[in-house]
Amino acid sequence: MTPPLPVDLTAAARVLAEADPVLAGVIGRAGPCEIAPAARVDLFAALLRSITYQQLHGRAAETIHGRVLALLPRKAAKPAAFQAVPDEALRAAGLSANKLRAIRDLAEKCLDGTLPPAREIPGMNDAELISRLTAVRGIGTWTVHMLLIFHLGRPDVMPVGDYAIRKAFSLLYRRGRAVTPESILRHARRWQPYRSVASWYLWRSLDADQAIRLPEEPGI
Repeated sequence: MTPPLPVDLTAAARVLAEADPVLAGVIGRAGPCEIAPAARVDLFAALLRSITYQQLHGRAAETIHGRVLALLPRKAAKPAAFQAVPDEALRAAGLSANKLRAIRDLAEKCLDGTLPPAREIPGMNDAELISRLTAVRGIGTWTVHMLLIFHLGRPDVMPVGDYAIRKAFSLLYRRGRAVTPESILRHARRWQPYRSVASWYLWRSLDADQAIRLPEEPGI
């Protein structure tokens, strides 16, 4: 099982800096890692938000997500409550047909046990969670990697499918040349068991002057 992120992220950054001089330079410029996993994760709520935000940016995504929540009792994202809302109301809130089908599937798989309940998540490793969650329509490995890092606080996730990770690695280690996921994974062995923290610094290397923003997934 992969435990939550260590409390002392400064110590993790120090280990990474000692293992990789190039990353050490990024760490020195970017400062302390600011990953702050949630105290409690509701998979349905988190993945509903992820699906809603796919291919959208900023206020548009936030507005649609807020409209969807407003259709639910007490604005609480619960699968049974979502399933009770008519398609017409959800489409009027701004959900595309594909996103609506995906969230319907998400709710169904929460209710039938395909997705694990919260109490089981701490005992599941990353691979098990990826396998279970990608069974949902519209949920790919990238989405689960973001959930693992930013919501569940898993410390050793290496999201090589992320465009910004590949771009940052290329600029830092290959002088802008194209890289493969395999080449990143080979190099990232030196970052274990803190590849999530290393990934955060790769994102920050692209824009050290702004707070990190989760990348946008090309989705449905």
